[in-house]
Amino acid sequence: MAGRKPGVIALFDVDGTLTAPRKVVTAQMLEFLRELREVVTVGVVGGSDLVKISEQLGNTVINDYDYVFSENGLVAHKNGELIGVQNLKSALGDEKLKEFINFTLHYIADLDIPVKRGTFIEFRSGMINVSPIGRNCSQEEREEFEKYDKVHNIRPKMVSVLRERFAHLNLTFSIGGQISFDVFPQGWDKTYCLRYLEEFQEIHFFGDKTYKGGNDYEIFESERTVGHTVTSPEDTAEQCRSLFLSK
Repeated sequence: MAGRKPGVIALFDVDGTLTAPRKVVTAQMLEFLRELREVVTVGVVGGSDLVKISEQLGNTVINDYDYVFSENGLVAHKNGELIGVQNLKSALGDEKLKEFINFTLHYIADLDIPVKRGTFIEFRSGMINVSPIGRNCSQEEREEFEKYDKVHNIRPKMVSVLRERFAHLNLTFSIGGQISFDVFPQGWDKTYCLRYLEEFQEIHFFGDKTYKGGNDYEIFESERTVGHTVTSPEDTAEQCRSLFLSK
């Protein structure tokens, strides 16, 4: 890695940035990332847990990148080694979590949408993932819900209700992917991972949901990053080639 630019890291969202939504990374993208690692440090930061990130980027993901931040960086790996874990249960406590989960499940039960499946709430180490349709839906149902949501604003409306109802818990609601949104204490968005990157003077972040309310917004807007909005994995590679590999 002698040719690397010192103090520079390229940090990538996963879904919609390195892969198509919930799809597996292509061989072409993996080859490009290997090439990129020759010139800059490379990290990935996703809202999903490490199991889901591994399903998309490969089972050796923590060894394939310099930094791997799952759950927005609440679980952090550097060069294959675990360097940090944050726990939602410890932060909020069981009573507050139960209050939130009970209300959310009642809301989903009363929600009239074309399809409902299973796993409406997924409890992760540092966040809760809420899916009105349920994470057990098929890929076709996932894509149909995404289209339906863009018209009927199911997730934005639900987030608005929860934000008002649980204002006392100081939670952040972040819409990402096609079918769900994440819920976590304020400050536990993707900027959380930046605490592990103090040695870098130049942090380039690439993400597709960089608009307000999207799960890349806070880190995209952070004063510590140079934010890049991408539209697809192909666009990600093209922008990176222009920035890091053109000379």
